Amino acid sequence: MGKRPDVRGARYALRHGFVAAIVFGIAASVHAQAPVPAERVSFQDAVKRATENNPSAAIAAAGILRAEALLTEARANTRLQINGTLATTTLNRGVEFQDTTVVPRNSVAGSLDVRMPLFAPARWARRAQAADAKTVAELNADVVRRQTAFATADAYLTIIGRRRLVESSETARDVAKAHFDLAHELQQRGTGSRLNELRAQQAASIDEGLVESARLSLYRAQEALGVLLGADGPIDATDEPSFDSAGFAAADLVQLRPDLKFFATQQQAADRVLRDSSKDYWPYLEGVFLPQSTYPAQFFTPANSWRFQLQLSVPLFDSGLRKGQKLERQAALDVAKANLTGALTGARSEVRAAREAVASAERSLASARSAAEQARQVVNITNISFRAGAATNIEVIDAQRVARDADLASAGAEDTLRRARLELLTALGRFP
Repeated sequence: MGKRPDVRGARYALRHGFVAAIVFGIAASVHAQAPVPAERVSFQDAVKRATENNPSAAIAAAGILRAEALLTEARANTRLQINGTLATTTLNRGVEFQDTTVVPRNSVAGSLDVRMPLFAPARWARRAQAADAKTVAELNADVVRRQTAFATADAYLTIIGRRRLVESSETARDVAKAHFDLAHELQQRGTGSRLNELRAQQAASIDEGLVESARLSLYRAQEALGVLLGADGPIDATDEPSFDSAGFAAADLVQLRPDLKFFATQQQAADRVLRDSSKDYWPYLEGVFLPQSTYPAQFFTPANSWRFQLQLSVPLFDSGLRKGQKLERQAALDVAKANLTGALTGARSEVRAAREAVASAERSLASARSAAEQARQVVNITNISFRAGAATNIEVIDAQRVARDADLASAGAEDTLRRARLELLTALGRFP
């Protein structure tokens, strides 16, 4: 009768030890099958590659190319234009007078049309406006690069933060597994209880699930970074960037931030278009040179001839077309001014909020690290007390849970501080 409890305990230990082995074996198998990024990049390389390879950068570059084409077209309208014409004529019969051909039945005539604008205020204005549009397109490309760089930095920091969560989860799992091993050992010796072993095993299983969830989140962040860099696969981060904003003041945000420069240039371009509206009423003077050659020569027309003309066009009446265009341009200028005003207000608010976020995140991180260190000390003391019989299994598991949560909170506070510093540099126009 005295051996029955030992046999029952041995059977229980064997059965649950086998279950535990299956649980941790499956977790290890899942971890072994997790994809591993084939490439790792530094923070600077990641930002550089993203701004060069991301499709958004290619689209912005195409916008610059289109603006350059429109500028070339506008310039062409203010420069020399040459067009040639060749015509053959066949009549039903030629005209003759006293055995002399007056009008031949077949003739070929070639001419050139050489035109040069001499006074074209409206065209000159459109050329200047096209140059402004090109500048706006270039600044828009800078805005896109800034957005791509920030998205890349955010993905990079996400990888660092989630790797920290993986490490914290793995530490909590290892601690829980060590406690389970101890509870299992005590159960085998007959000095423990089935309930304690089950509680320890449950805590270890929960922590193992958290590890797998954290690893999946890390892999997704690596995939997101790969997409931003234009790579066909996940990319891992290698270093932790330092965002030092000390000494940076919000002196002239318009000159530092590409988005504000973009809105300011848009306003300047819209103002130029509006001011140029008066030039639509000005005359247009063009010089035209028309050389012509005809074969065979006709009786009343020489074989070679030329003409030079000065053509003056004066817009007199358009039924309100130019007035409507001016009102439209005024509306575009009002919108540009409102966009710049709103962007400036938002930028100053971003700087103030980012500074406060950095200060708050630093305080929160200090508190979180202190709490995590205190929780680890509690776990160590509780484990020693449990081995000595002065603490219960529930107290150990509760201390482990609190330590895990405190460590995860510390990792989250670190991530919050990194992002706050990045946002401050971005708000100040110092990144990228």
